[in-house]
Amino acid sequence: MSNLFTRGSTASVLYDAPGPKARARYRLFSVLSLLAIAGLLGYAVMMLADNGQFDAGLWDVFQYNTIQQRIVDGLVSTLEAFGLAALFSLTLGSLLAAGRLSDHKPVRWVCTAIVQFFRAMPLLILIVALYYAFFAKEPMWALVLGLTLYNGAVQAEIIRSGVNAVPRGQAEAAYALGMRKTQVMAGILVPQAVRSMLPTMIGQLVVTLKDTSLGFIITYHELLFVGKSIASQPINAAGFPYIPVVLVIGPIYVAMCLLLTALARWIEARGRRGANRRTSAAA
Repeated sequence: MSNLFTRGSTASVLYDAPGPKARARYRLFSVLSLLAIAGLLGYAVMMLADNGQFDAGLWDVFQYNTIQQRIVDGLVSTLEAFGLAALFSLTLGSLLAAGRLSDHKPVRWVCTAIVQFFRAMPLLILIVALYYAFFAKEPMWALVLGLTLYNGAVQAEIIRSGVNAVPRGQAEAAYALGMRKTQVMAGILVPQAVRSMLPTMIGQLVVTLKDTSLGFIITYHELLFVGKSIASQPINAAGFPYIPVVLVIGPIYVAMCLLLTALARWIEARGRRGANRRTSAAA
């Protein structure tokens, strides 16, 4: 009886633990999947090598100072657009979230309509429409405004969900103490919502950073546009350096996203340590 109780307590309540045959079958499927992926990657590398995409001559373009400076300028333009879009989208998201949580029905309806519209609007169509309608001479602002409207609507939903996830008793206790709704939102609900939803908010900022690459459609000289222009120029008899450009530009995007994610984790860990210190001091 005790053995049955022990086995029942250690087994998952969500699913039956796999037996030896099932575990062996899962391991076999994992190995076969890895072999299939490795085979596909190997085939792709072989095909690219046969087409001369790994020839040393294709990498000569990166030795020129002008090309290196163009990549740096493209990186700066990408970060500039991302910084503005991140700041504006968080501000807009906060305002829209406050509007959606408002007690005034007209304000709530208007903010809800704005959020739903821009969440449903394809980002590329939004950027192109802004470019041709208003910012044909300033493509950066078409990109920034498009990213702001779309990501601001998403951030609004994230913040609203975080506020609604805070236990209702905290707001009720604050109202019982005579605090106004603005004070409750700014001093109690929003700080807790931001702390709990920070990973999701940073994740959306990572999406914003990657979406800056859509700027190449409207000829904004961000990193992808620069890489595309470099790859479209033949290097003597070696051909077009498509793969070298991908292998240079791609890791830059990956590094930026990883740094942003690491920053989010650091901020989250710091906030958790501060909360623990305050809890210890109160105890």
